[in-house]
Amino acid sequence: MQLKIMPKKKCLSAGRVPLILFLCQMISALEVPLDPKLLEDLVQPPTITQQSPKDYIIDPRENIVIQCEAKGKPPPSFSWTRNGTHFDIDKDPLVTMKPGSGTLIINIMSEGKAETYEGVYQCTARNERGAAISNNIVIRPSRSPLWTKEKLEPMILRNGQPLVLPCRPPIGLPPPIIFWMDNSFQRLPQSERVSQGLNGDLYFSNVLPEDTREDYICYARFNHTQTIQQKQPISVKVISVDELNDTIAANLSDTEFYGAKSSRERPPTFLTPEGNASNKEELRGNVLSLECIAEGLPTPIIYWIKEDGILPINRTFYRNFKKTLQIIHVSEADSGNYQCIAKNALGAIHHTISVTVKAAPYWIMAPQNLVLSPGEDGTLICRANGNPKPRISWLTNGVPIEIAPDDPSRKIDGDTIIFSNVQERSSAVYQCNASNEYGYLLANAFVNVLAEPPRILTSANTLYQVIANRPALLDCAFFGSPLPTIEWFKGAKGSALHEDIYVLHENGTLEIPVAQKDSTGTYTCVARNKLGMAKNEVHLEIKDPTRIIKQPEYAIVQRGSTVSFECKVKHDQTLVPTVMWLKDNGELPSDERFTFEKEQLVVADVSDDDGGTYTCVANTTLDSVSASAVLSVVDVPNPPFDLELTNQLDKSVQLSWTPGNDNNSPITKFIIEYEDAMHQAGLWHYQAEVSGTQTTAQLKLSPYVNYSFRVMAVNGIGRSLPSQASEQYLTKAAEPDTNPTAVEGLGSEPDNLVITWKPLNGFESNGPGLQYKVSWRQKDGDDEWTSVFVANVSKYIVSGTPTFVPYLIKVQALNDAGFAPEPAVVMGHSGEDLPMVAPGNVRVNVVNSTLAEVHWDPVPLKSIRGHLQGYRIYYWKAQNSSKRNRRHIEKKILTFQGSKTHGMLPGLEPFSHYTLNVRVVNGKGEGPASPDKVFNTPEGVPSAPSSLKIVNPTLDSLTLEWDPPSHPNGILTEYTLKYQPINSTHELGPLVDLKIPANKTRWTLKNLNVSTRYKFYFYAQTSAGSGSQITEEAVTTVDEAMASRQVDIATQGWFIGLMCAVALLILILLIVCFIRRNKGGKYPVKEKEDAHADPEIQPMKEDDGTFGEYRLFSFVSSASF
Repeated sequence: MQLKIMPKKKCLSAGRVPLILFLCQMISALEVPLDPKLLEDLVQPPTITQQSPKDYIIDPRENIVIQCEAKGKPPPSFSWTRNGTHFDIDKDPLVTMKPGSGTLIINIMSEGKAETYEGVYQCTARNERGAAISNNIVIRPSRSPLWTKEKLEPMILRNGQPLVLPCRPPIGLPPPIIFWMDNSFQRLPQSERVSQGLNGDLYFSNVLPEDTREDYICYARFNHTQTIQQKQPISVKVISVDELNDTIAANLSDTEFYGAKSSRERPPTFLTPEGNASNKEELRGNVLSLECIAEGLPTPIIYWIKEDGILPINRTFYRNFKKTLQIIHVSEADSGNYQCIAKNALGAIHHTISVTVKAAPYWIMAPQNLVLSPGEDGTLICRANGNPKPRISWLTNGVPIEIAPDDPSRKIDGDTIIFSNVQERSSAVYQCNASNEYGYLLANAFVNVLAEPPRILTSANTLYQVIANRPALLDCAFFGSPLPTIEWFKGAKGSALHEDIYVLHENGTLEIPVAQKDSTGTYTCVARNKLGMAKNEVHLEIKDPTRIIKQPEYAIVQRGSTVSFECKVKHDQTLVPTVMWLKDNGELPSDERFTFEKEQLVVADVSDDDGGTYTCVANTTLDSVSASAVLSVVDVPNPPFDLELTNQLDKSVQLSWTPGNDNNSPITKFIIEYEDAMHQAGLWHYQAEVSGTQTTAQLKLSPYVNYSFRVMAVNGIGRSLPSQASEQYLTKAAEPDTNPTAVEGLGSEPDNLVITWKPLNGFESNGPGLQYKVSWRQKDGDDEWTSVFVANVSKYIVSGTPTFVPYLIKVQALNDAGFAPEPAVVMGHSGEDLPMVAPGNVRVNVVNSTLAEVHWDPVPLKSIRGHLQGYRIYYWKAQNSSKRNRRHIEKKILTFQGSKTHGMLPGLEPFSHYTLNVRVVNGKGEGPASPDKVFNTPEGVPSAPSSLKIVNPTLDSLTLEWDPPSHPNGILTEYTLKYQPINSTHELGPLVDLKIPANKTRWTLKNLNVSTRYKFYFYAQTSAGSGSQITEEAVTTVDEAMASRQVDIATQGWFIGLMCAVALLILILLIVCFIRRNKGGKYPVKEKEDAHADPEIQPMKEDDGTFGEYRLFSFVSSASF
């Protein structure tokens, strides 16, 4: 494949490789690299590298230094001209030249004057290859002359007149900076009315009395000499005609005042510039400054426009309160007519400034140095522009080319010198001068004819390390004349690189646009011309790119919490990465709250300032990667502020506020609270809430409340602190809107009626003098309402009422402004008394041994004398003889709510004697008891025997001892004992049933099997049936002789072998059984447990629901002594 070559007509930048080879346009031009080793044996014409400015203003108090530095091979010598003639520095003892340099030092500090050395200087640097010259350097000492002495008369003006205070500073070099101050060195304030012009004068569009002062002082600051000159103070006095008394008016005429214009309002006129039009000329690249200052009353405002065009947006600036228009970097396109307009309420005027932009010469193409080999061709081009068009002239080695020695290899064609078939004698330095009336340009360009074999300037065996999939640039900086050709090879025996994946640049650099791992290796650069060949090897290594495999993630955290960002980096093993964190593309704050732990950045106690973009940057010597995440710090909003009350009406007001910072979480709503400073100072109550987009709220108010409000903002994080309280607003008093609530009438005694209510609070009172009108009358009578007025109470007691009579009651609020609306009427009752009559016809129906049903007849309602709350049954069990000595009888109480006339008594004890009575209950208490009613409960089944023990076991007998049931619940008729043997495999034998008389507490079982375990089931019986059973197990004893024989057999060898065989067989059977059981067989232990239960005695089942139905009845049980 063909090797890619960059187009020859395109010049390459020198920034990539410091030593490069140029092929520009249609010429072959070599720039000699300034490599120290190369310069040792390469000749080069002089080149000016540093010189003083063309217009050089010096400080006369310091030595004069005129710079001129140049390079070349051999090193150039220097000479100077002054005002066009040779300047012999050896004849002036005050002038020296720095060694190895052309810089002049004129020592005027010891003696001599700066003015002596004013003039035009030019430096020449010369060696065997030619001569370069500097610009014409004009030396002028700076000047800061004193102000001319003058007598300044005080200025007296009428109020409103215009005024111009002249400055007229002395002419200095450079011109001074002007400013106005007073005697205290304080700058005088300036405004649209008072301002300083570009010429330094101070302009007043109209004067005011406060402009009166005696120390208007103009200062001129000469920066070059660091001096400030001061003008004599100017005194200004502003008076009004009214202040002139008759004496002053008689002695002064109008013309003796400064100016003759009236102090009445007037349209604008221009103080500067004068007339309707003016001209302005400026040079290209400078700052164009246009000024218009107008007087008038009221003070005019200045506007600027460009006729037939618009002002350049990015280059236009307004200064001095828009009285000065500035355009920076002015160009020919900015020429035209500019109009300033001065306007006030009485009229407007305008002034047109015609701007012409001229141009000193400026380069289009400056001539460039040429390095040619013998026999080559080349050109020097010098092109400049300006307004007017500059004239181009050529010099060679500082001499006008017209009178310079003839060179047959060159031809001049206006702004171009054409060289053909150059030889070494053609080497020279050429100067191009472009000049017009506004200035000149001077450029040096040498032609250096060299014959040099190729040289490679890149260091041998340079190692290049490149990240995979990025471009690789292998340098081969070279020099030679004629221009060498460059070839690249890969590997020791590789062929020239001609593949599409390579690009050969004109400066010799080999580019691999996308370097891969297989690009690693050794590359050889070969440079050839007709004078020889040179080569150089470089090495290339390809590295894996650095990647961030775990990037930091966006985080929202609340102020004061801790946040962490993770940054996990993967890199080439041969590179050492450094990881750093940035905040908003700058360094992290120097704060101990920021810590870097392994692969995490941790920020503790986050504040608002910590919000921003955090970037993890991983750097190696070859690449850099980064990843960023944004941290948003949120918090509850800042409190609202600037609360304001408007539209203040009797029962409404508008509240407005300014929201505080939402702290990065949008405000969703505002909560408004109020304080009643009159009634509940310090307590804040909810008033209203509005959406987070509103900043005003119309609030409904109550009368006679001294309101102040506060607002809280709510966002997704929470509620802000309250705002500062608003101003207070006292509403007018009005009659109450509401009456007391919770009105009740209840008697505390049989002969009174207690009327109670929930009083109005201060907020509800609506005015001063809050009272209550309490009214009552009997419900069933024809009596009129009886009323009383009370204050500061919440109850009233009506005495002398009949017992438990219904009353109609109402309580109405009133204050000094009037009554509340008519209140609602409620019904109450006078006081209750104890019931007078006991329930009659009490009947008991025994349902079973633990439950009885009681019936009674209701008492007459009139005898209840109160609110019927229910009936209460007292019942108790008769004590046996062993307990009759107790002082108290345990009584139980059941209360049945409402008008019930029957009820159930649960939880009775079987085979017991009970007594009960019934009483009616009202709000005052219980009435008299009914006559006692006696009933008995039938027998029930007994409880289990209290204990069962097996004592005195023998070979074939066991003795049982027990205690009777703790609750026989009747007369015991007998005991039942059942037992059965249990073999070694826990299997149960036949069940034996035995009846035992009720008076027994011990029984011996004989003829039992020797050394056998038995299980016993034991319970008592009454005529009602069998009670709960108790179980026990015991074992008969072992015969010692039999045990001895067994031991003897067990010691025999044949018996041991037999037992081992049996054990092995049992083990095999157990394994088989276990496997089958695991596949779904019945759990054997459960079978054994089931087998141990008494097959005839089943556990007692719970009740079938009788007491569940009873639980539907409502009763209260308590003990009574």
